[in-house]
Amino acid sequence: MKKHTDYRAYGYIFPSMISILLFTILPIIFTVFISFTNYNMYHVDVFETIGLKNYQTVLGGEIRSAFFSVLGWTLAFALLSTAGSYFVGMLLATLLNNPHMRESKIYRSILIIPWALPATIAILAWQGLLNEQYGGINTLLRMMHLPGMPWLTDVFWARFALIIVNVWLGYPYMMNVCLGGLQAISPTYYEAAKIDGASRWDCFRKITFPMLTRLSTPLIISTFASNFNNFGNIYMITQGGPAVPGSQFAGGTDILASTIYKMTTWSNRFDLSATLSVFVFIIVGGLTLLSMNLSGTFKEEN
Repeated sequence: MKKHTDYRAYGYIFPSMISILLFTILPIIFTVFISFTNYNMYHVDVFETIGLKNYQTVLGGEIRSAFFSVLGWTLAFALLSTAGSYFVGMLLATLLNNPHMRESKIYRSILIIPWALPATIAILAWQGLLNEQYGGINTLLRMMHLPGMPWLTDVFWARFALIIVNVWLGYPYMMNVCLGGLQAISPTYYEAAKIDGASRWDCFRKITFPMLTRLSTPLIISTFASNFNNFGNIYMITQGGPAVPGSQFAGGTDILASTIYKMTTWSNRFDLSATLSVFVFIIVGGLTLLSMNLSGTFKEEN
């Protein structure tokens, strides 16, 4: 018997498909097109295609060293932020999951505060705490007769501070993910391990950690992709600074997203910023596809 197609279903998804086309697909196509042109402040009204010249400029031209320096810091920032958030969240989740811990719900409510606060307010609070002159952290250090740290004026310490802030903002999410994963692990595994004489460390190393990592791998990858493109935290705390001598577009803490922003708004180099955007799209898109494959998004159920 021939199946009847109900075309009314297409009517329900038509508005969302139009939105995706107008606000996602067409801007991506336009960005890719601009990356093959000389569209900038000198060629706004009349511009022309120049082939792969912008890509050659980024990969082997005048901004090559700045590009690879920013790319390296972006990868390090995303990796360390994601790993730090995950391990802190996993440690806290393991402690909170202990049935013998009293008032665990109160501790959980306190530890989730960074996630509950509006991100803008939390970031501005950290910006004040990290201020070199009157910030709370340096004030506390001076009270302990220790020198204040140049949190926002030295490249190393600014990067270190940004990673700490990002870990603080991200660990509650990972803690909740790990709590859900811990509750999904059958207690029979631990009972069998105890019968075999396994210690608590052995149970964590051979049961808890492998199973948690397997369950949360897609979320870890998606968090890495989000941190890779985390423009807001960087720009609100340091605005990409401190300045790096000889670098026209990027400061010491600029990631690719903030570098693209500066290229577009400060220098009107739409051609080069579009080229960098293509690289970001390829990296983040690849990570998203990997996460979706690992989570089984594309699998069809019979």
